Order: sequence, then C-alpha cells, then structure tokens
Amino acid sequence: MDIYLETERLFLRRFTADDADLLIELDSDPAVMRYLSGGAATPPELVRERQLPYIVAGYEKWGGDLGLFAAHDKEDGAFIGWFLLRPEPEGPLDEVELGYRLRQAAWGRGLGTEGSRALLRKAFDELGLRLVWAETMSMNRGSRNIMEKLRMTHTDTIPTPPDMQMVEGAEHGGVRYEITKEQWAQQQSHREGAPAPTT
Repeated sequence: MDIYLETERLFLRRFTADDADLLIELDSDPAVMRYLSGGAATPPELVRERQLPYIVAGYEKWGGDLGLFAAHDKEDGAFIGWFLLRPEPEGPLDEVELGYRLRQAAWGRGLGTEGSRALLRKAFDELGLRLVWAETMSMNRGSRNIMEKLRMTHTDTIPTPPDMQMVEGAEHGGVRYEITKEQWAQQQSHREGAPAPTT
C-alpha cells in the first residue's frame, strides 16, 4: 500500500486504478453530495473514465507529493473518504488547494480536522509551500468549521459556479479561506510556547 501520511487515527494513501468503486460509493450518498451537486450522485462512468485516471496521473505530474488521497481509519482499515492537497491545473506549484470529502460514518469525529491539519503540516514543514487555500459553499457549516478550526482566514466571497446553481444556498455563493506558511509557523510557535519568528 502506497502510504502518503499518517495521523493518530488515519492513514492516507495514493489511489490506484482499482479504487473506482470506493469513489462511486462515496459520491452516491445524497448527504455527502448536498453542497456539491444538490445531492445527485456522480455518474459511475465519469468516475471510471475521467476522474480516477486524472487522480492517478496527478501523482506522476506532481512527483507523488500532491494530489488526492484515500483516507482510511487505522483501527479497522475502513475507507472514510479522501483529502486533497494540489495546485490548480495551471496554477503556481507553491499555492495549493486543501479539500476533503468524507463518508457520513466519519462525520462529527474530528477526522476532517485531523487529516487537514496533517496536510497543512506536510505542505508547509515538508514541502515548503507558500499558501494553502480552501473553498466551500457559504451554507456548508460543517466544512467551514474545519477551516476555522485550522485557523485559516476567510479572505473572499465567491460566486456560485454555473454548474452548482441547483445546490442548496447557491444564492449565497461560496467562501474562500487561506493560510500562509508564515501564519502556520506563527501558530506553531504559539502552540509550543516559543516566541514567533520575526522574519
């Protein structure tokens, strides 16, 4: 198994071409897809023919350091969803998006925050990235709670994309949160009780 990182309760691994059924099941839950497609499932052929090949190709494109990663519960090995840490297709490599999509069984347990915090640590402490950003619908309080627990800064309100106009709360648009390497370092120094760096 191609492990990407581990936390106290999770391990993240790189997807393989054999993982389509995991993604199809995740995207078939109306509650999971509520703020993404209005509850509609992702067509299985789209997952198999486009999404999964794109995910797997991304590991080669970004040297295995960035991409979309399957998340499993360490206790029983169950697939709980995925986490994302990757740049825009044509964007700068030192600015990456943080994302997550978790099965209902994983909700309310702090796993989204745990996995996301580990990805921020990897992004800034190991990969030396400059900026991590995340976006969600304004109405998606669960996702926003994770961004706020990570002490990301709400930087912008964004319009709802045309293909998401059917989503609940589409009229309120979306929100963007960001955190820089400097902000992350300052948080860690405060957490450890050391003075923040001045440069």
